[in-house]
Amino acid sequence: MILTEQYTIPGAKGRPITADLTYDDLSPTAPLVIFAHGIRGFKDWGAHHLVARYFAENGFRFLKFNFSHNGTTPEHITEFADLIAFGDNTFSVELDDLKNVIDFACSGSAIPAADGVYLIGHSMGGGISIIKTAEDSRVKKLVTMAAISSFYNLWPKQAEEQWRLQGVMYMKNARTGQDMPYRVTLLEDLEKNPARLDIPRKAGEITQPWLIIHGDKDTSVPLAHGRELQQAQPRAEFVVIHNADHVFNATHPYLQDTLPEPLQQCADAAIAFFNISK
Repeated sequence: MILTEQYTIPGAKGRPITADLTYDDLSPTAPLVIFAHGIRGFKDWGAHHLVARYFAENGFRFLKFNFSHNGTTPEHITEFADLIAFGDNTFSVELDDLKNVIDFACSGSAIPAADGVYLIGHSMGGGISIIKTAEDSRVKKLVTMAAISSFYNLWPKQAEEQWRLQGVMYMKNARTGQDMPYRVTLLEDLEKNPARLDIPRKAGEITQPWLIIHGDKDTSVPLAHGRELQQAQPRAEFVVIHNADHVFNATHPYLQDTLPEPLQQCADAAIAFFNISK
């Protein structure tokens, strides 16, 4: 039987990380996959629950989580109910969160300990996952989905001067209509940690197997980002999913009981990649 269990993990700056683990109860020690969502994303967005179940049906445990400062709360896990926390988020905060999640997976404190993990990162979570993979040998394999090749691509360059003056910049969430606050501390984090937060540089340091997946109809993070990542790490495999947008044709809410075809292709490619000499 496929089960899903809920957990709370300590996150950066004392904020909680909400997480859930989906697995087959006949395989409680199966290889463990950790999924890192993107900016303005969350663990229960769209079809993520179906992806988790599909991995569990194919021999893996699947752990997905909310970054501590993604704007959701334990009481409102699918809503951006805490925009103050969202505005306080930085890339270094997310790296701390991901370390805590890997610690949780490998410690055996609440779930059977994983002997290393497989990591999947989407969009900005892909950039975070690239850096963490370069830094942490517990990551055995990496899959990035529609990953950014630079954090600077998350906002228009011409906005930076005004951003510095005002201390905060707002960008509208097209789905919810909310004006999402981005404090200038996000930009300052990049400037204070230029080597660590240089995604192409970190991509070049990765020694673990890496699969880059990108959709050819992605207008949020164009296909060129995936090609830049492969140029930075030529040993990485590169798969282009045709007719796939940034979220591989899923939506939120997602009311179907089967994955959209591009996301199904993405999941199958990741599973095949993880299964090679696992």
